[in-house]
Amino acid sequence: MNIRSVWRKVLYERQPFPDNYVDDRFLEELRKNIYVRRYEYWSVVFESAVVIQQLCSVCVFCVIWWYMDQGLLSPQKLCEVGLGFSLIGYLLFDLVDHGVGRKDSGRTRWDDLKSSLVFVAFTYGFSPVLKTLTESISTDTIYAMSVLMLLGHLVFFDYGANAAVVSSTLSINMAIFASVCLASRLPRSLHAFAMVTFAIQIFALWPSLQRKLRAHTPRIYICVTFLFGIFAMGGLLSISSVGALLFFVLLLSVTFLCPYCLIRLQLFKDNIHGPWDEAEIKEDLSRFLD
Repeated sequence: MNIRSVWRKVLYERQPFPDNYVDDRFLEELRKNIYVRRYEYWSVVFESAVVIQQLCSVCVFCVIWWYMDQGLLSPQKLCEVGLGFSLIGYLLFDLVDHGVGRKDSGRTRWDDLKSSLVFVAFTYGFSPVLKTLTESISTDTIYAMSVLMLLGHLVFFDYGANAAVVSSTLSINMAIFASVCLASRLPRSLHAFAMVTFAIQIFALWPSLQRKLRAHTPRIYICVTFLFGIFAMGGLLSISSVGALLFFVLLLSVTFLCPYCLIRLQLFKDNIHGPWDEAEIKEDLSRFLD
């Protein structure tokens, strides 16, 4: 074998070298951490607000269910308060961007009203079915399923990350499934109707308004997040002081400790890139699929 021959990194010609042979220039193309992002602490703290929002939403939902289950909150009062906040949020949704989003979507207020009426009528009509849907299932199983569904809602929720685990449809379906399970353990069918309606408001409509506030009015978004967190902790404090303390520690950790850990861990990244990486086709090949 002629070892002095010049090795070329090609596959279309035979060379007097083993298949696994590389020369001294092989590591010249080595690159480290070329895709590492540089984070700023307070920017990460701001981005963590969306996680705080969802944690507080789940907390408020559970507190409201507990109040209704104990007979401390009537379904009529919950429907009235929910309707009032929904109307306020609906007006804010248009005022934040001056109606630009509505014009782009092509939906009118009449379309929104029809959709709302259909949902309310459908939910109210099927509330007796929702109330008796899980009578054959034990209460412990219902509680376990609800906890798993709410955890799944938090895991699969769209926090703005481009990841395969994100699924907005799956997230909202798991939250609604948990609300149906918990609503079936309430005293009357009207309670079930109020609970499912409230679940739609807090798990579907509320995040939409928060995304709009986050994009157009960041300061108001932070204030709303802070007030929402206080409201959630206040509600939990009325049930359990230990639970409220643990929830407060969780919110502080997510808001301040986790961003700090994320930035510190960037120093330990050691990703290498080089000629051994798989080839990536960056050209648009959609024209060949027609």
